[in-house]
Amino acid sequence: MKARVHVMLKDGVLDPQGEAVKHALGTLGFSGVEGVRQGKVIELDLTATDRAEAEAEVRRMCEKLLANTVIEKYTVEIA
Repeated sequence: MKARVHVMLKDGVLDPQGEAVKHALGTLGFSGVEGVRQGKVIELDLTATDRAEAEAEVRRMCEKLLANTVIEKYTVEIA
């Protein structure tokens, strides 16, 4: 079973990497970009066979290590 975790900064948290990308896009002539938020994607190969248990385990991973829940939000996809 595979899991994909998307981690993004929460709304209202300053995103300096996103701002740098926005600025770089502007200097390259892409003037239609009003905002950029940058995050990360983590893909996991799991041995679990039960979808609900796998999702619960990945959420525990996020709470303990994969996301800083003070400033980041995350979503989990199980496939």
